Amino acid sequence: MTNSCIPRRWRKQRDGVNTLCLLPFASQCLFGSLLLLTYCLLSGCNKRDPKFQQYFVEGEQLYLKHCSNCHQSTGKGLGLVYPPLAPSDFMDNKFEEVICMIKYGREGEVVVNGNSYSQRMPGVPTLTELEIAEITTYVYNCWGHERGMVDVRDIGPAIRKCKDGHSQGPGR
Repeated sequence: MTNSCIPRRWRKQRDGVNTLCLLPFASQCLFGSLLLLTYCLLSGCNKRDPKFQQYFVEGEQLYLKHCSNCHQSTGKGLGLVYPPLAPSDFMDNKFEEVICMIKYGREGEVVVNGNSYSQRMPGVPTLTELEIAEITTYVYNCWGHERGMVDVRDIGPAIRKCKDGHSQGPGR
């Protein structure tokens, strides 16, 4: 398992789980972990709590399965066919619409970073609210985004709004 958002030299695989290490060699991971812990304590690194890490890792797997074919594993999109997520002014300004698009898709034009995209985005209606929270936690904490954990409790209200027609849902 790789994580495109964390430099490879900072990661170490242990028992099937990626752990963060600030230095590239396994023997230095303890020292790196202590540095990371010190940094987190001094800077309020709440994004690295276990729940955030779980959402992030699960979100990465779901993103790779459902989203990366179009938006690419790097989040750069595919030319003028599929828009980038890295960076994306649309993502920055339309959080609830992004949630609706993940669940229900979108038809029609969308403008991202000044470029127009009209390719239909298929939704994944079978995703649970938890899975959408995991995907959004991943994409909103990669590629220059630093939103923090997206709580599953925030997904339901956004989904209900798009069902009620208040946000960009399918064909709206």
